[in-house]
Amino acid sequence: MDRTRLYRNGVLEAEGFPIDDVSDHIGDLSVAVWFDLCSPSPADLEKISEELGLHRLAVEDALHSDQRPKLDTYDSHLFITVYGAKLVSKHLELTEISIFVTKNALVTVRESPHFDIDAVIRRWDANAEMARYGVPYLLHGLLDYVVDGYFDVLQMIDDKVEALEDDLFEDNDADRLHIQRQTYEMRKSLVRFRRLAVPMREVVGSLLRKGVEMLDPALTPYYQDLYDHTLRAAEWTDSLRELVGNVREAHINQQGFRLNDIMKKITSWAAIIAVPTMITGFYGQNVPYPGFSQPLGFWTSTAAILVASSILYLVFKKKGWL
Repeated sequence: MDRTRLYRNGVLEAEGFPIDDVSDHIGDLSVAVWFDLCSPSPADLEKISEELGLHRLAVEDALHSDQRPKLDTYDSHLFITVYGAKLVSKHLELTEISIFVTKNALVTVRESPHFDIDAVIRRWDANAEMARYGVPYLLHGLLDYVVDGYFDVLQMIDDKVEALEDDLFEDNDADRLHIQRQTYEMRKSLVRFRRLAVPMREVVGSLLRKGVEMLDPALTPYYQDLYDHTLRAAEWTDSLRELVGNVREAHINQQGFRLNDIMKKITSWAAIIAVPTMITGFYGQNVPYPGFSQPLGFWTSTAAILVASSILYLVFKKKGWL
């Protein structure tokens, strides 16, 4: 469902009105209008484009998904692409959001309803007195909610990495398979997530550089704080990628250590088994030898097998090979 709001001189005056009525208010500089489109058709965007004078290339980007997070500047407006992120079960769920910013209008275009636009509205209403700063304040609330969602995702991944670190030294074959699968999935998610977090820093940085043109000085600290959050998100993402890589490397090293232990045990048992094989092979010769065809020969070979095997077993056990 499409959402609309109209602020006049910082006061919420109307909401839920038809988008067709936007053109009646857009010329009033004391008004700030926001409207949200969820999965719009090309015809819907074309109509909005005519009313607001949006650039054709920006409209095309809004219609085509999988855009890189970015900020494009046009003569009459800004065009911003960002992504809302949620970690659902083990999978990273992304929602592309295209944003058109004019002097007194903010247009959000969502590709799906998975992004909680009501939470953004609640954030605006929590600081209703800031609405007097118009569209830049509404844009800040939206971007701030998006970046806070990044921290929620990163915290969940961080908790999963800590759990993997705890499971890393558990002597359980099922855990080893679990660790291998989880590290692969988390590394894949972090690679996708980094493609959002790093460009988001550039988007907010560009908005700050344009602050002289579009931001009231009172809003500059808010955007600086938002920029700091994007830096932290990018750094946290890189840190988690390194941690997941360390867990994966430690897991591979553990497998190598376990393989070495197994090889030592196999080699030790092979050495023990080789002793009776050698002795019985010697006594199986068809030539006379001390004790040939006599009980003494049998007991001698049996004693030699037991003594030699026991000595080898004790030596290997002391070395920790068995």
